[in-house]
Amino acid sequence: MAPAIGIIANPVSARDIRRVVANAANLQIADRANIVLRVLAALRACGITDVLMMPEHGGIGRHVARGLSRAAAHGEAPYPAIHPLPMPVTGTVADTHRAADEMRRAGVAAIVVLGGDGTHRAVVAHCGAVPVAGISTGTNNAFPEHREPTITGLATGLAVTGQVPADIAFAANKRIDVLLNGRVEEIALVDVALVTERYVGARALWKPESFRELFVTFADPEVIGMSAIAGLLEPVTREESGGLMVRLGTPASGMTVLRAPIAPGLMASVGVADWRRMPAGVPFVPEVKAGSIALDGEREIAFSAQDRVSLTLRDDAFRTVNVGGCMQYAAQNRLLTGAPAPVTAEP
Repeated sequence: MAPAIGIIANPVSARDIRRVVANAANLQIADRANIVLRVLAALRACGITDVLMMPEHGGIGRHVARGLSRAAAHGEAPYPAIHPLPMPVTGTVADTHRAADEMRRAGVAAIVVLGGDGTHRAVVAHCGAVPVAGISTGTNNAFPEHREPTITGLATGLAVTGQVPADIAFAANKRIDVLLNGRVEEIALVDVALVTERYVGARALWKPESFRELFVTFADPEVIGMSAIAGLLEPVTREESGGLMVRLGTPASGMTVLRAPIAPGLMASVGVADWRRMPAGVPFVPEVKAGSIALDGEREIAFSAQDRVSLTLRDDAFRTVNVGGCMQYAAQNRLLTGAPAPVTAEP
């Protein structure tokens, strides 16, 4: 029996203030539904017959249902059966949290996620050992790699059906645990920023004058968001252990000034005091005594001088589908042709 796959598609990602102050994209509901249909077609081609899907009131499910009906009317069956999760819809991030938890309990083999860094963080908080396959549809998409959704669906199908060995099919990922007064309050997949403003407000970070400290799981100069600051200072890959810590300030303070893309189309001048590696498993205590904590680009937690804050990076915290590895293996072993791979003669 083929394993089931979960799909969580956020209908409201990429709608924060960064769309106003920059040029961030906003995929329409029909576009998101078309992405889901492309993923479904690829999954079915790998033998997946059942998919659990998070219900929502944005209209993605209705568009997907129409796509399935059109295919059936033409006598085609290119898609798995869709099973909406039996859960209430609140229209908030609580839906994503609950859906990920329900899918984990249902025993899905993987969860395909449509959204930005925040949506993926919400899924990882509850998916446990279930691997995630990310598709970027948010404002800042540092965590989910940019790739055609059909390929992501294909790799996921090949991985969970065992056609690609597990040591190639899945990759380990890092995260940062944020502890407030001795207990884990939240997690971050990409970055944690300490800002001087205690008011959470619009949540999304876009005013660099309040940035003070930055902690990242990986530092990639090709991404946008807070992690871009670290990536342009000292790259750290997703695969290597540990991350990077950067102390920030205002450009007027005489610090080194770095220009970084902190949102789509938004270049900001940021003062950099210093930076150093953040080893895994070592708690870091921020120097900022009061303010707010932004997780993957969004302010989530306000804290005062009376609170105890510490940050710890964890290696091997959760798994993702290794899309590139799956597709390379599929090509080398001709998984999609049915023909055997050529035997290389011994030298």
